[in-house]
Amino acid sequence: MTRPSAAPEHIETVPLAQALSERYLAYALSTITARSLPDVRDGLKPVQRRLLYAMLQLRLDPAGGYKKCARVVGDVIGKFHPHGDQSVYDALVRLAQDFAQRYTLVEGQGNFGNVDGDNPAAMRYTESRLTRYAMALLDGIDQDTVDFRPTYDGSEDEPVVLPAAVPNLLANGATGIAVGMATSILPHNVGELCDALLFMLGRPADAPRPTASELMKFVPGPDLPTGGIITESPAAIQHAYTTGRGGFRLRARYTVEQLPLGQYRIIVDQIPFQVQKSRLIEDIAEQLMAKKLPLLADLRDESTDQIRIVLVPRARTVEPELLMEQLFRASDLEVRLSLNLNVLDATGTPRVMGLAEVLQSWLDHRMIVLERRSRYRLGKIEDRLHILEGYLKAFLDIDEVIRIIREEDEPKPALMKRFELTEIQAEAILNLRLRNLRRLEEMDLRKEHADLEAEKAKLDRLLADPKLRRKALADEVKASRKAFADPRRTQFGTAPVIEPERFEAQVERFPVTILLSQHNWIRTVRGHQQDLSEQKYKEGDAARFALEAQTTDRLLVFAADGKMFTVPVDRLPGGRGTGEPLSLFADIAKGVPIIDAAVFRPDGRMVVATKAGRGFLVEESSIVASTKAGKQIVDLDEGDQLVKVVPVAGDHLAVLGSHRRLLVFPLDQLKTLGRGKGVQLMKLHSAAVVDVAVIDPKAGFTWQTGSRQRREECTTWIGERAQSGRATPVGFPKDLSFTRS
Repeated sequence: MTRPSAAPEHIETVPLAQALSERYLAYALSTITARSLPDVRDGLKPVQRRLLYAMLQLRLDPAGGYKKCARVVGDVIGKFHPHGDQSVYDALVRLAQDFAQRYTLVEGQGNFGNVDGDNPAAMRYTESRLTRYAMALLDGIDQDTVDFRPTYDGSEDEPVVLPAAVPNLLANGATGIAVGMATSILPHNVGELCDALLFMLGRPADAPRPTASELMKFVPGPDLPTGGIITESPAAIQHAYTTGRGGFRLRARYTVEQLPLGQYRIIVDQIPFQVQKSRLIEDIAEQLMAKKLPLLADLRDESTDQIRIVLVPRARTVEPELLMEQLFRASDLEVRLSLNLNVLDATGTPRVMGLAEVLQSWLDHRMIVLERRSRYRLGKIEDRLHILEGYLKAFLDIDEVIRIIREEDEPKPALMKRFELTEIQAEAILNLRLRNLRRLEEMDLRKEHADLEAEKAKLDRLLADPKLRRKALADEVKASRKAFADPRRTQFGTAPVIEPERFEAQVERFPVTILLSQHNWIRTVRGHQQDLSEQKYKEGDAARFALEAQTTDRLLVFAADGKMFTVPVDRLPGGRGTGEPLSLFADIAKGVPIIDAAVFRPDGRMVVATKAGRGFLVEESSIVASTKAGKQIVDLDEGDQLVKVVPVAGDHLAVLGSHRRLLVFPLDQLKTLGRGKGVQLMKLHSAAVVDVAVIDPKAGFTWQTGSRQRREECTTWIGERAQSGRATPVGFPKDLSFTRS
């Protein structure tokens, strides 16, 4: 029979919500500061820093041999990083991949993965050691340049940050997702960063921080490991570097190889950063089979250790620029890379910094490293001078020293008394070897003493003069530039402006009907279908829109968050299936409903209206978007949303409110904007706009009642914009909607 365990002496009742919030907050802080965000000073996350320090302890320097990665991972998780071995190995592998790191920190031997996305070999098969670049990050770590803290079990110490003789944060970049925040930093060229740092060090110490435009003379933009061409405008890059947030449009680099008889082929030799080559080729091949790339006839992957993707045009009359623009729009041959300079500052606080602040933070760190290293060296010099002074005293009467050592039972106190030595000096003399007791040794000691005195004076001047420290730091930056600067890989260019009609001219034109379901699945059926009752949808889904178009047309899709998306009709799936999700063709935010869709009219105009009763006219030609990201056309206040987009086919606008009031006013009272909030359409009195229609006042407006369609003259409801309107006519439907033409 077992006895019940004794009840705890003290039980504290805590509300569940409070307990959860406290624990989740602790977890969130741990994720932010100890896992996901890099330190602005050395550009490393804790696991990366621990990997480099563990490899340094294993003496895996570039001049030494390799060791199994399993040994390295074992040391890291056993001493410093109590997490899963696979996550640590993944971090080690990434530091060795030259297509992921602009400057690799680990030199790998074996299979460390490739740009195709293949996995590395298991850690028991691969070997690694540090690179020269990694040694530069660790240089001086044994000279009291940085603080150390106890490891998780208190058995050893680990560095809080590395000395980092190169600006690694920007040189190699970083990505990470924490709780409630993330970071995305792109790699840059070390030579350019060093030039910018030298520019900053060359300015007076009290000068204001340089602007992004000044630094862009030296750092024009990211320099990615896989090359490519940045087509972002300098103004957009400057804004990103100023605020620490932005994006860069990056596309693959290609050349045109001329063949006999006027034919040609396109060779892609650089693909965008972080794009898997095998997945890229698979995606293009799938679109080619689905006949979504009418200008492309074939593609081949002829890559070895160098990228070589061969693209064959459909005909020699196809312009290379036109073919590539189609591929850039349809595949990951062009991507948009985000910049979010969210890092931990010197106090461990996460902050978004601009380019100038990141560089200044690194300079501040290196200045501290310089001062601490100088003081450490000064302390070593003073200790050595103290011992040398004892040696010199002893050499003045070396015979007496020998006599005391031979005859005295306790020679140390006797030496200290006879020659006025300290205990440290006496111990050093007693530890001298007999071979050092020669005349030449005294000369060497005096020379060493003089040299150390000179070095001590130099260090004293350095620590006393900020200008000398800035000059010394500039010399270190120049040394780093000389050691690691290399030619830029990523170039800059501009995306050619190609009129949509040139793409349409390459597409076979025939009529189709676009079907969009209630669950946002989209497809086309050939011809202008009059009877759509036979069309099938997924279980639980149903028809929503049916639009007649041509394959050369473009579809405009409007979302409730005020964004408009453009989808070429020829890219939509056809056949007898249920189609594909609209999200494959437009980056519509999750949970944002689709408001309307329309076929683009080059000379058309539309009225956009929001729930809060604001609206404006917009030219269709000004809102066409060239990318999946779409274009923001309505700036919405909090709580507002886009409710209607209607084509202009009349000269008056009818507005219906949820309070069952109707107002009709001339269309010329609206502003024509490319983007904005618009003007007040109707006074709502806490109601909301539910429908609008562009009408001809002579024809009136119509609505559906049961199976009948009713028409009403609008004279009673005509007024001025922003008025309250009048009650809807008798018999107007409860759902408050006009008949959709």
